[in-house]
Amino acid sequence: MSELFDAVDALLASRAVLPPPAERKRLRTAHGLTIDEVATALKVRRATVSGWENGKTEPRPPERDAYARLLDKLAELYPTDATAAPVQDAVVTPTFPAAPAPAETRTLSTGAASEAAARTATENLQTPAPVAAAPAAATRPARTTRASSTSRRPGGRKATPAGTPAGGTDPRFENGPLAVVDVEDGRVLAYCTGGLVLDVPAKSIPALVDWTLREAKLGQPKLAGPGKDADPLIVLTGAALERYGLPVTLTEEERLAGRLPEGHKVIKQLARAEWKLTKRGFGPWARIYRPATGSERACVQLCIPSWNALDIRHWGEAGQLPPAELARVLGVYASRVMTPRGSTAVTGLELMTALHPPTRASEPDADGKRHSEHNPGSLGKEPVDPAPCEAPDGHPVLKNMPRFHVRGPAEKLFEEAYDWARPMTDAECTLRHLVGIDVNMAFAAGANGLNVGLGEATHVKAPAFDAKLPGSWLVDLSHVDLSHVKVGKGWVELDGSLLPSPFTPKGECPEGPAWYATPTVAYAVELGYEVRPLEAWVRYDSGRYLDGWYQRLRDAYLATMADLGVDADLTPADFLAAMDGYKDHDPDLAIVVSAIKATVKGGLGKLRERPRGEGWKPGQPWRALSRPTWRPDIRAAVISRTRINLHRKIVKHAAFTGQYPVAILSDCVVYASSGPSPLDFLPYRDGKPLPGGFKLGINPGLVKHEGTQSVLWGEEVRERFNAPDLNLARYIKDGTVTDIDNGE
Repeated sequence: MSELFDAVDALLASRAVLPPPAERKRLRTAHGLTIDEVATALKVRRATVSGWENGKTEPRPPERDAYARLLDKLAELYPTDATAAPVQDAVVTPTFPAAPAPAETRTLSTGAASEAAARTATENLQTPAPVAAAPAAATRPARTTRASSTSRRPGGRKATPAGTPAGGTDPRFENGPLAVVDVEDGRVLAYCTGGLVLDVPAKSIPALVDWTLREAKLGQPKLAGPGKDADPLIVLTGAALERYGLPVTLTEEERLAGRLPEGHKVIKQLARAEWKLTKRGFGPWARIYRPATGSERACVQLCIPSWNALDIRHWGEAGQLPPAELARVLGVYASRVMTPRGSTAVTGLELMTALHPPTRASEPDADGKRHSEHNPGSLGKEPVDPAPCEAPDGHPVLKNMPRFHVRGPAEKLFEEAYDWARPMTDAECTLRHLVGIDVNMAFAAGANGLNVGLGEATHVKAPAFDAKLPGSWLVDLSHVDLSHVKVGKGWVELDGSLLPSPFTPKGECPEGPAWYATPTVAYAVELGYEVRPLEAWVRYDSGRYLDGWYQRLRDAYLATMADLGVDADLTPADFLAAMDGYKDHDPDLAIVVSAIKATVKGGLGKLRERPRGEGWKPGQPWRALSRPTWRPDIRAAVISRTRINLHRKIVKHAAFTGQYPVAILSDCVVYASSGPSPLDFLPYRDGKPLPGGFKLGINPGLVKHEGTQSVLWGEEVRERFNAPDLNLARYIKDGTVTDIDNGE
């Protein structure tokens, strides 16, 4: 009989009307329960319960049944004040982190079309507040009620918490930089940043583009004085694709081509409306425009997640989020980095140009007219050829090279990140743990303050080395002995056999003359050794081109991590604790962090973009070479400096502690340790780190805990693959190693 009663109770709970979100929170706090306690009892994530309480999601069976029963019991114990107005059932609306305040409403005029009502969340985004946890499930928010024709803007001081519109006070872009267009109950809706939802009257893609430019008030102000405003971004969900006659997924042929065929009906519609597409056509990141007339631009960027516009490696599950949450994720990224222009790699490169536009307006001439002129500190409008040693194989500057010739170090600049490992010593095998530490935003830190070439390279024979002159140098560094190096003002003795060479990615000592970027040669001098270059390709026109790029990405990273509870001023122990599970505080913002990191690495990678099919043959130019931002020398300099920065810390750590790394992969270093925490081997004294060594913290260039495995695990893995120098840094994070992983 008890089983029947339980079944009846569950049936009643499954149909029970849940109280509104604010009441759910009141009931929980009235009983002194924490979100974690409720989440544990219901066997869900903390973020899930938080989503139920702030109205971003609704519980679903079977958790809904138990949650309804909990709330019902709490309501019996803590009834509402009899004098208070009865609580009405609330409509679930897209909400974002902020304190409650009057809702903002806006109405857009659409001419002959019916009036498009603006709907917003019931929380005021102008008031700073802790970032709310993201929902555990991608549940679509219900439609809000239609707004009146009047407009009210919430009060409070201006602020930009995560999720607020990026357009600032510019009235042209008052609805933010982007919108996610979806179809709900037969109506086309545009979910903007800040919780605003607009009706979309457009019935075709050309009409949608026209509405975006004329009525939507979307876009982003320029990042630099001579630059251009960011074009509005429209993200199309699967339902929107169906509404506008586009496929939800691409065929295999279309996916490989990266675009729809030219004969597709939507492309014909655009052509009839005199809209144009860029050379990459109608693909995952389509750009639809009309030629600019004067200073007026008419261009809209489309993003289509179901066509893999949001790469899962960089954007995680963003493409599967409900429209309001996706608008929030992309909106935070846009406000802190820039409106996405394509992949994170493309956006990283575009950010460089946006901060250093190639041209600017000149001073008025005798007739009072201004003209376009070179913007000092930029890369200019025209591409420049690399030096032969800097050019990748197949580049046109190498077209006279024998067909099957393989260039060696004396012919080719090879500045890459570390991939090095060594067998453990007997003493290291007696320790219990292998601890990995990872440098935060390592390549961004490598770009900070770096002097790079802005123009063409000049060839010089037998030059005197100048550490302030960016370029590539042919020099013999085989005489540098890591057993006896200069650290600071004094010389120290080290076990050079346990250290990687700072001059090669594999950590092998050079055997003769080779090409190096300026930071690598400068480090040889810093270690106390003389260098005599045989020749060089140097750039006399130089500057700190990447400083603004680094600063914007650094600020974006630090602000988002702070929203996730990881501040820059935490003590080492508190920092490690805050980093443990920080992504669970707000999975949506964790996606933004991942995208920011990918923007750094991808943007630098684009500086040396290789051919992508297109019928290319060695010796012929490829599309990327037409960009002024195709600069393999700048990429090489950043990687060189990043690798040198890491080696410098390793040397100082070894000189002070006698500890040497077991493996290094890019920006991750693994040490053998007696304890499982970085604090068990990093030499902190009175809370202060070794000057010039590794320091725990969230700032770029500081380190975090990457992962810990046992020494026995490391020895077993190496024995299994019969590889005593298998790079354990590749697997230290979670310890998972498969045959597929073993590419060594």
